[in-house]
Amino acid sequence: MSIYSDILKKYWGYDSFRPLQEDIIRSVADFGKDTLGLLPTGGGKSIIFQVPALAKEGVCIVITPLIALMKDQVENLKQRNIRAVAVYSGMTQQEIVSAFDSCILGSTKFLYLSPERLFTPLFIEKIKQINVNILAVDEAHCISQWGYDFRPSYLKIAEIRQLLPNVPILALTATATKEVAEDIQDKLLFKEKNLFQKSFERKNLIYIVRNVDDKDNYMLRILNSQLGTGIVYVRNRKRTKEAAEFLQSKNISADYFHAGITQEWKNFRQEQWKKGNIRVICATNAFGMGIDKPDVRVVVHLDLPDSIEGYFQEAGRAGRDEKKSYAVLLYNQNDISNLKRNLTNSFPEKKYIRQVYKALGEYYQLAFGVGEGGVFPFRLYDFATRFNFNQVQVFSALKILQRNGYIETTDENTTKAKFKFLVDRQDLYKFQVKNTAFDYFIKILLRGFEGVFSDYVEIDEDMIARREKCKVEVIYGYMNKLSSQNIISYIPKKTTPYLIFSQARIDEKNLIIKPETYELLKEKYQARINAMIKYCLNSEVCRSKQLISYFGQESEDCGECDVCRSKKERVGNYRDFDKIFDEVYNILKQNALTLEEILSYLGEFKSDFAKNVITKMVNDGVIFLQDDGKLYLNDN
Repeated sequence: MSIYSDILKKYWGYDSFRPLQEDIIRSVADFGKDTLGLLPTGGGKSIIFQVPALAKEGVCIVITPLIALMKDQVENLKQRNIRAVAVYSGMTQQEIVSAFDSCILGSTKFLYLSPERLFTPLFIEKIKQINVNILAVDEAHCISQWGYDFRPSYLKIAEIRQLLPNVPILALTATATKEVAEDIQDKLLFKEKNLFQKSFERKNLIYIVRNVDDKDNYMLRILNSQLGTGIVYVRNRKRTKEAAEFLQSKNISADYFHAGITQEWKNFRQEQWKKGNIRVICATNAFGMGIDKPDVRVVVHLDLPDSIEGYFQEAGRAGRDEKKSYAVLLYNQNDISNLKRNLTNSFPEKKYIRQVYKALGEYYQLAFGVGEGGVFPFRLYDFATRFNFNQVQVFSALKILQRNGYIETTDENTTKAKFKFLVDRQDLYKFQVKNTAFDYFIKILLRGFEGVFSDYVEIDEDMIARREKCKVEVIYGYMNKLSSQNIISYIPKKTTPYLIFSQARIDEKNLIIKPETYELLKEKYQARINAMIKYCLNSEVCRSKQLISYFGQESEDCGECDVCRSKKERVGNYRDFDKIFDEVYNILKQNALTLEEILSYLGEFKSDFAKNVITKMVNDGVIFLQDDGKLYLNDN
């Protein structure tokens, strides 16, 4: 066994790597090559940089734009007794310094960074003192302006290489076209092109596309005919709750998830779903990133995503255990119209973008020439309401300002409460003797938490209050009083997104919106929308083949998707005809039922063919339709 296999077994309990994982590891670790790994969702990307980093001296720096994912990975590493820290917007200066210093001292193995933290004066000062072994770039497609999720802050990664000239870079992504893969390697200044690419084909995942008006009942039919865990994706927050409540009314265990609910509820619902206590989660695309639940049997999209990349990633959360699973996309003409309307909302007029930038300066009361590097809490609803802006268009304007390097935005971030003792044990003991009213509470902190004299540790005030049978306000009071006397440093829990001014505020008249960040991207966005619409409408080419082709790969017909099944039906599948005929006949011998009820019994994934059989049975007089909307067996 190799050292990498030993580490995999020791920390993760796996006996072997998945295809390509060890090849990528050896490329970056044994040969020190800049490496791009292109693996579909569920391909085990995090292990690819974690294993070689553990095999080498020094610290692995991991750059990722998703704070929630960053926190999850840090927590997962800690549970395996691997030291990891994260630095992102919203942390205090003390927390950031403490995280960097733990890396300098060699007590931490992984440093996770959000891209907007790169090239802050503190980072530049500290990075020179850290022994870095690998620079890992997760979600690497974010560095490409031609990708579907471009982040300007990713462009700063190339500059870091000047500070770390001998450190190899490992870039990883789940979704990238040939053009984007080339661009990633160029932007990250690869010494030579070096791409490892796994086939995007998922032979166990069956893609189904349906043009329907009554999506809720169609979704219900799918979930009734395909048992097991599911995800239902929709485009807006309100719809997540509506879909979940509809399923609940039909006795299907379901809940909803979106970026607007509290972190506590997110964690609770996510855990309930992962444990199987909730069967179906109805969510926006805020749900799923970094969640490793292998036994998802069906992913349903009630709304059209705006790109093949986004759809492929979300659909790919089904069947990671490589057992048969379904990705079902429901659409109608309204969806296509809405998708085309998104183009206008995603690229508001330049005049409007300048108005938004001007309003930001007024919102934070920034004079011209100041604000560079400033980090500010940002509430989109509050900002849009105050200046009478449309929220969707404001969001798009902010993204365009970000692409042009004027601002950065972060996703909504819930930071748990943390504390750290500022005095040593001897001085703390003296304080307890002089201030007996605090003695019992300090002992609670000392008994309940480890490492409180060297690092910030998370604290759950509600849990302590329940355990001590007191109101949580009492716990807050003690924490705040100890903080005011400089016995502890206490950072209360907070939930907020942030906006960072990447450069000093300028007059909006001097704002430059470059063609490659507006006109060219608008064309690319239009092309992605068209590709999504074509995927829905193309009922002649295998669904899997269409998706694989989009990413520049080739495959055979899957034989299982709605297109392939339709082709089989067109050439005539007499055994299926006889089987469905007999099933319908036997069902109606028991009770008269509506067409929808019969199809529900038969199962969603043969409904088109079943409709043809039932129509023929009506035409031939075997069954008949009454005024009550039910089908009856003709006994004459």
